[in-house]
Amino acid sequence: MSWDFVVPVSLDDLLKSGAVNQYVVQDVLSPKQLPLHLNGAYLCLPYEHGPLCVLEHFDTVYSVLQFVSVMDAFSQYNKDYISHGSSCVFSVVRGLSVSLPSLLMSGSLSAVDRKQQLNVVKMSVFLLCKLTENLESDSYRESIITAPSKKEKAGSKGGLQWEGVREVVLQCLSQLLQLDIRSLWSLSLVEEEFVSCVTCCCYKLLENPTIGHMKSKPTRDIIIHVLGVMVKKYNHMLGACVKVIQLLQHFEQLSCVCAQAVACWCTEYGMRTIVGEIMREIGQKSSEELAREGSGVKAFSCFLSELSTLVPDAMIPNISVLLPHLEGESPSLRVAVCEVLGEVLVRVLSGDKLDDLARADRDRFLDTLQEHIHDTNSHVRARVLQVYTRIVNSKALPLCRYTEVMELAVGRLGDKSVHVCKSAIQLLAAFIGHNPYSCKLSSVDLKKPLEKEVAKLKEMQENMRAREPVAVISSCDLWAAMEPEVSSTVRAHLEASNEEEEEEEVCESGARDEALALQKESKGEAEEEGKETEMKKQEMLVQYLRDTESFALQVERAIAVINNMLYWKTTTVVQEAVQFCVTACEFSVADSVCGVRKMLPLVWSSDAAVKDAVIQAYRRLYLNPHGDTTRAKAQTLVDSLSELMFDASLGTIQCLEEIVQEFFSSESALQTCVVQVLWERFSGKRETSTLHRRAAVLLLGMAARAEREVVLSNLDTLCSVALGEKVTDNYLLARDTVIAIINITDHQSKGVPLRLSMDHHLFSCLTQAIAEGVVLSNPHWQTFMEQAIRLIYFLAESPDQLCARLLQRSARLLLEQISEAWDLAQLLSVCGSVAFWQVSYLERSVSAELRRRRGEKEDKEEKAAPVTKPMEANDSCVEEELGLTGASAEDTEAEFIRKICETELMGNLLSVFLPLLVRVCSSPGRYSHTQLTTAACLALSQFMMISPAVCSDNIRLLFTVLEKSPLPVVRANAIIALGDLTVRFPNILEPWTPNLYARLCDEDASVRLTAITVLTQLVLKDVMKVKGQVSEVAVLLLDPEPHIASLALNFFNELSAKDNAIYNLLPDIISRLSDPERGMKEEDFNTIMKKLFSYITKERQTESLVEKLCQRFRTAKTERQWADLAVSLSLLSVCERGFKKLQECWECYSDKLTEDSVYQPLLCIMAKLRRRAKPQFKSQVEEFEKRLTAVHTKGLENVENEENETGQQLVENMHTPGPKSTRRPTRGNTHTHTHTHTHS
Repeated sequence: MSWDFVVPVSLDDLLKSGAVNQYVVQDVLSPKQLPLHLNGAYLCLPYEHGPLCVLEHFDTVYSVLQFVSVMDAFSQYNKDYISHGSSCVFSVVRGLSVSLPSLLMSGSLSAVDRKQQLNVVKMSVFLLCKLTENLESDSYRESIITAPSKKEKAGSKGGLQWEGVREVVLQCLSQLLQLDIRSLWSLSLVEEEFVSCVTCCCYKLLENPTIGHMKSKPTRDIIIHVLGVMVKKYNHMLGACVKVIQLLQHFEQLSCVCAQAVACWCTEYGMRTIVGEIMREIGQKSSEELAREGSGVKAFSCFLSELSTLVPDAMIPNISVLLPHLEGESPSLRVAVCEVLGEVLVRVLSGDKLDDLARADRDRFLDTLQEHIHDTNSHVRARVLQVYTRIVNSKALPLCRYTEVMELAVGRLGDKSVHVCKSAIQLLAAFIGHNPYSCKLSSVDLKKPLEKEVAKLKEMQENMRAREPVAVISSCDLWAAMEPEVSSTVRAHLEASNEEEEEEEVCESGARDEALALQKESKGEAEEEGKETEMKKQEMLVQYLRDTESFALQVERAIAVINNMLYWKTTTVVQEAVQFCVTACEFSVADSVCGVRKMLPLVWSSDAAVKDAVIQAYRRLYLNPHGDTTRAKAQTLVDSLSELMFDASLGTIQCLEEIVQEFFSSESALQTCVVQVLWERFSGKRETSTLHRRAAVLLLGMAARAEREVVLSNLDTLCSVALGEKVTDNYLLARDTVIAIINITDHQSKGVPLRLSMDHHLFSCLTQAIAEGVVLSNPHWQTFMEQAIRLIYFLAESPDQLCARLLQRSARLLLEQISEAWDLAQLLSVCGSVAFWQVSYLERSVSAELRRRRGEKEDKEEKAAPVTKPMEANDSCVEEELGLTGASAEDTEAEFIRKICETELMGNLLSVFLPLLVRVCSSPGRYSHTQLTTAACLALSQFMMISPAVCSDNIRLLFTVLEKSPLPVVRANAIIALGDLTVRFPNILEPWTPNLYARLCDEDASVRLTAITVLTQLVLKDVMKVKGQVSEVAVLLLDPEPHIASLALNFFNELSAKDNAIYNLLPDIISRLSDPERGMKEEDFNTIMKKLFSYITKERQTESLVEKLCQRFRTAKTERQWADLAVSLSLLSVCERGFKKLQECWECYSDKLTEDSVYQPLLCIMAKLRRRAKPQFKSQVEEFEKRLTAVHTKGLENVENEENETGQQLVENMHTPGPKSTRRPTRGNTHTHTHTHTHS
């Protein structure tokens, strides 16, 4: 063979000769000739020529390539030609993979045969790669431009199914390249064109957008391995580095694919240097280059992050080239570098067996990560915290850094970014889950042990210092110095016969002395070493306790902050906070129960995600107990729920009912066993504390809400255990028992309500316990009495008769004994409770019973009624459609109940106590006992609920008590009572509204807290109209008590949801707060206004407020009022329309501009407008700002005089003939002069 095949750069290069003996295509076939020649080439393959047939038929397949390059890619001819040509080339390459190994291993190839085989390899590989590129391009274009049907996807008739063949083709190419075909080249030097031909084909395949999908994994893996062979055997490493960078710059979706490829080349083909080369290329990118590349930056970031998860150890030698990007402007690259550092720390630089160099690298990387916890970009901060979370979860963080990193994480809880806060919470949860300290101890518990051990260490150090160092010469050194002199003396004075004996004796005695000295020295050294060891152990113990205390302090700080985050408005943050509380509780962290209790009210949240998170948290903590048996699980569940209920408030118990009720609704072996354990605890069958018995009965009450037979069938047990003879010993247990029994009334349905007879043992126990407690001074009797009377009205058939007997019995007991103020106060409390629940009974139970009976009667009448006349039927239908029938009946029932309240209630036993209540409340000097005054005022307010007449007669007295009573508890109770009365009799209470608002300024914090709570409910439920007195609520935004300030803020948050509510109130609030008589500090006024104006977001509201506030300058009398109005204007987000209003109202405030306190806020408005104004509008703002400055510096009168003079000059110039252009310089000069004079 006299010619050589040179792999061309382009197809056309084969048509012209470039060198001597270079193969040139002789004949490019026409489309009509192609089918015949392709069939001929295909038929030659099975015969003697085999793969060598490509030498003869190369021009045929080449003609196919030329033909498809100029024809329509989707034509049927194109597909058929490519299919036939590809089949031929596939067969040739497959044949080469089979025949070449034996030829290469034989070593007997002649020069001619070697040249022939080389030409076959190059020709077949060239054709295969070019055909593959064409098939891939056509397949991709067809998938984009057309929407192929199922048949087309499967391949047209006679066509090639490329999706299924691609993997086979690449596998064939891989097998060929893995052979030692380099020996076919002279000196095994493969030309660059051959390498480029193969690699370009592979990179072309990688550009397919679907290459990263899971279905393309086999194809992707083969391509990576083919490129790996090229990198290792064919010197393609440098080209691969350049190409990877180019792919990342242009194809963002290839970041993970490129990372997998580089990792494969590094691990399976031993090319570790390629990792460093690519990292160096990325590290050398400047900020300007990265800014130009756009999406390439994101691809680089994803590539580095993915590569770090695959080969972190290979990245360590070159990681320094990436560190400069941490100071760059690209946040995504900073994130990527931090993730690389994190993976290296977790996968490589972890454990205790690191050498000094590795430890130094670890500490340096950790320092770098810590710096970027405070990165300027929130996404970087969040990702760094997530990296630290992974490090902590992998136990790769050194113990000495725990406290430092945790302190930084606690600080990030206050970050403005929600994403950062979430990541900080996750990191803190990881610290708790993987800490080496004892989280169960609080910092307070650790303080005393730490002080004790520190004192012990100081004592040991003082003892060590007290022992002065003494110069000790060892016996060996002493003997070595004395030995020459002793030996010469002995030899000189002793005879030869005795010399040996005496020398032996001296040596023996010297040896004994030396042994004794060495023994003493070794004992001394051992004692010293022992003391030093003990001191080192003590130092380690002290350091451990210090670290534990620091960790506990950080955990306490974190819990305090995260507990407050439970009520954030951001759902995801609340969910993370809930999960943190669960984690802390599972690891028994000190004070973790506080967070678990605090999130309990979120079961009422309107956000379904938050509510579900809380319910799932409680299920995980309390309702999924661990244990070997059902009994053990029940014990654990009861213990955990009981612990949660200790010292729980009524609101907490109500929230817990919502969660526990669902558990008791399910019929299971565990639920049955839990109920059994609860009854055993309550009844005392197992020894338990009083708190556990109370918790047990409350849990039984929660179970009764799901299935009332749990309690209803055991009323006798409840009465005998908690309401029997020893009821006076434990009124708290009795109260909780009554609450549990009340829960069975929640099942009242439309049928006949559950009522027990008056002579039931339960009511005799209750009345006796109440009556006996009247003459006792038990502080818990009051709450028991209220719940007991409530139960009587809920469950007894004739509760009014029972309570009448109760009042008579209590009064008789009181009269029989020497009564004290305490006893009388308790009797009045009983009267008040009876009056309140009597009214509630009439309006709730009696009204419901009347409706039920009316419904039954109407049903019977409908069934028994005869056929009515058409006219009557039409009239009744109209009444029913208008709702007159039901409405008239309900009105009649309501009027009936009202008459009972006005006549019968005040005509029975209750009327006897009313004069006594009025007398006690109106004579505070005579009846000065605190408990008596409190009970009387509360009972009077409950009596006033009976009828409008009683309320009207005593409303002035109750407000007098509210204003003049020296007792905060009385004032607070009066506010609550007046809130209830406002709901019941709004017309009577409406004139007294200012008196209620006045309590917001009460000197006692508890009264202010009660007032803001009551008023919030009244205003938000539209019971009370919002008036200018809301300014008193605004003052509470700065209350020294944080809880009151938060309630005030919540008031305005809720009020802002009502249309225009705050907008309508703002002018009056400003006037009231800026009133000189109030004397509010300027800083406080500004703080309040800043918060209130944050609710004004609509442009129309802003425009209107600008006008209203400007008009108020006319009525403002003092400089302080002017300043307050100006500051209020500056807090508005003034836009172009608001600016026009400001110009229109110039006369309202222009005469006040000489005051700095007015001028500076208006100047601030101009600065805000100028920053975001368009050029035309900006000039208007600047012109107006000049006018403001001129009036401020020279006074309004001087500026107006100048403007008048300027106006007259303009008029004169208008009448003077001359060019039009002469007027413009005059205006410009005038303004320039004014501006110059202003700033002179």
